[in-house]
Amino acid sequence: MTASRNIDPDLLRTFVTVVECGGFSRAAERLLRGQSAVSLQIKRLEDQLGVRLLERSPRHLSLTSEGELIIDYARRILSLNDELAARVKEPELSGLVRLGAPEDFATSHLPNVLARFARSHPHVALEVTCELTLELLARFHAGGLDIALVKREPDAGTGGIRVWREPLVWVAANRQIADMEGPLPLAVSPQPCVYRKRMTDGLDSIGRPWRIAYTCGSLAGTHAAVRAGLGVTVLPKEMIPSDLTILNDESLDLPNLEDTETALIEATQLSPAALRLRDYIVRELEHAG
Repeated sequence: MTASRNIDPDLLRTFVTVVECGGFSRAAERLLRGQSAVSLQIKRLEDQLGVRLLERSPRHLSLTSEGELIIDYARRILSLNDELAARVKEPELSGLVRLGAPEDFATSHLPNVLARFARSHPHVALEVTCELTLELLARFHAGGLDIALVKREPDAGTGGIRVWREPLVWVAANRQIADMEGPLPLAVSPQPCVYRKRMTDGLDSIGRPWRIAYTCGSLAGTHAAVRAGLGVTVLPKEMIPSDLTILNDESLDLPNLEDTETALIEATQLSPAALRLRDYIVRELEHAG
């Protein structure tokens, strides 16, 4: 009978962290280890599994086909490992964690993640703030948040960990709004806003005139304006209210939109409770996304 092989969870955690951080140097900083030690752990894991997990070049890191398969298993194993550790750890993890998130994200993808975390850590108090990314960044830099999820351009090079990729689409109350003569009316958030920039840059790239018809810092306000026919807007494909129409008719002369992403940024010094929430959010969202 062949003996079962035990996979070291520390090696799996290093592997997941390298993928989440997009490279060895940033993973080493997060794990508080040297870059050579991180590389060695990845090599040990590849040797244990008998497969190559990562394709590496001086400027790019990607998963192999085997790595794509194994990263899912690694995240599930670590999730169960951390949940078990949280259940038996003494003293019980406690404290206040201040989390900021964009309104659309906080009301769609985040609730289930936070509910599972709360069940595993009943003595950790979560204070969640929902605002525009611009306001979240201001609050974060003023020391008012421990962790923040913010919208940004892909590969922005501004630090943080990407946790979600967002395909964007044009939406309106009906297709006639986008088919009217004259400048296209837009319902937007205040500047700077990734979605607003996507709209105006995209329309400029195809030479279509536009005008700002409605500006609102509230997601609910923007939805209401679009429902009322005041303008069109751009939203993540997975977060569109059922009563709004996706404008995917090529005859409407609307530009294609590149994806945006949501990234997690963290304060310099985090409490044990905040560190646990950070790791939990990154793992759960990257697994879901």
